[in-house]
Amino acid sequence: MDQGCGRRVRAAEDSFYSMLSASAITELHDSETRAAHRIALASLPLPRDPWLAMVASQHRANFELWHIEDLARDPQATDTDLAQVKRRIDRTNQLRNDLAEQLDRFLLDELAPRSLPHQAAALHSESPGLMIDRLSILSLKLFHTREEAERTNAPAGHAERNQARLTVLAEQRSDLAQCLDALWAETLAGKRRFKIYRQLKMYNDPSLNPVLYKQAGGEPAS
Repeated sequence: MDQGCGRRVRAAEDSFYSMLSASAITELHDSETRAAHRIALASLPLPRDPWLAMVASQHRANFELWHIEDLARDPQATDTDLAQVKRRIDRTNQLRNDLAEQLDRFLLDELAPRSLPHQAAALHSESPGLMIDRLSILSLKLFHTREEAERTNAPAGHAERNQARLTVLAEQRSDLAQCLDALWAETLAGKRRFKIYRQLKMYNDPSLNPVLYKQAGGEPAS
């Protein structure tokens, strides 16, 4: 193998091993969160890298879900408003879970040519996709808690309480990010494995939700 080819092979391997980086994911989550509060999500370009584009798409579903759920808590919302919001929540939560599963499928497809994850390795109870979903939510919590800590018209003690919450949230995200990096490193080393844990939601499936299939078949929903 010539030196140029060897360098390309090593570069490709380095790129694969560093593909899943918790710091890159949390930075992307934060930048997406800031941008989406300034302009509409539909106007935001996705990252060019296919993996990061998937991470961004999954985060955007969480972003939408967060703000739709805020509407459900509006004391001025009518019953009609709340019914519409509930349907939006169901659709968006389904998308969020589907995209988390897609993250795991992407990683497993990348690992398969290297005969990874090693099937004799210890099974991790949580997949990277689910951990990235949790990191996404933590990014949103940090953003909105920081907003509250900096709110100038808040009552006395509000800023201090939210500064304390920020400290806890930052520690939780740091811990989870380290766990994600450790899982990826151990998976690549053949010491740990993960698999897709499908959510198998029933409420949106007309063949599994009794309210839906009874209505479709003309039966009264009990």
